[in-house]
Amino acid sequence: MTTEQFGVDPAAYDAARTMILDAAADVFQRQGFDRSTIDDIADAIGATKGRVYYYFRSKFDIYLAVYEEGMRKVCEAVEPLSTGPGTGRDRLVAMSVAHAENLMIDLRYHNTIHQGIPGHGTSALKQRQRDELDALNRIRDEYEQMFRKVVADGIADSSLRIEDPKLATRVLLSSLNAIDTWFQPRPGQSVEQIHDLAQRIAHLLINGLTSQKSR
Repeated sequence: MTTEQFGVDPAAYDAARTMILDAAADVFQRQGFDRSTIDDIADAIGATKGRVYYYFRSKFDIYLAVYEEGMRKVCEAVEPLSTGPGTGRDRLVAMSVAHAENLMIDLRYHNTIHQGIPGHGTSALKQRQRDELDALNRIRDEYEQMFRKVVADGIADSSLRIEDPKLATRVLLSSLNAIDTWFQPRPGQSVEQIHDLAQRIAHLLINGLTSQKSR
């Protein structure tokens, strides 16, 4: 049944759910998934844990929702650039800039995603949770494949000199994803400054992979 059928305002429902996800991502980033509790998330939004349970069945379901939202945002920013104009190298640079920029802006979400599978694996998960986790991991795999295809396009059009596109793609994405281990936004840091930093990171990495001078 939909939220309308339950007499719930969909916009208000989505806003409250997003508020919980933002708070959860903050808590998971700061404390780690294992050390975080539903009470911590409820405290962060100034509510009881019953309010959190109204939207999510468990802490792991919140993790899955944070994972899904983080992937949705980065895919939305990067996917259109994979089929944009220019050479394979041009598109790879644009995608890498967008990936880095999105990661820095949504740092708490990506930090949570990059913590990996919380706990000690999936044995304690319910089947529906395992299925959802598998689906999200497939989205991540498809996202990597998208980068690998653009690398292959760059090799084909001679804009990239790379011998092993699979390895190069993994090194590139691993390096970009490592931003969340060192980046801390400065007070007053503008979107333009973050974009400039993302550009410098992307060019540095791609130039290193290809041993070509920046265009």
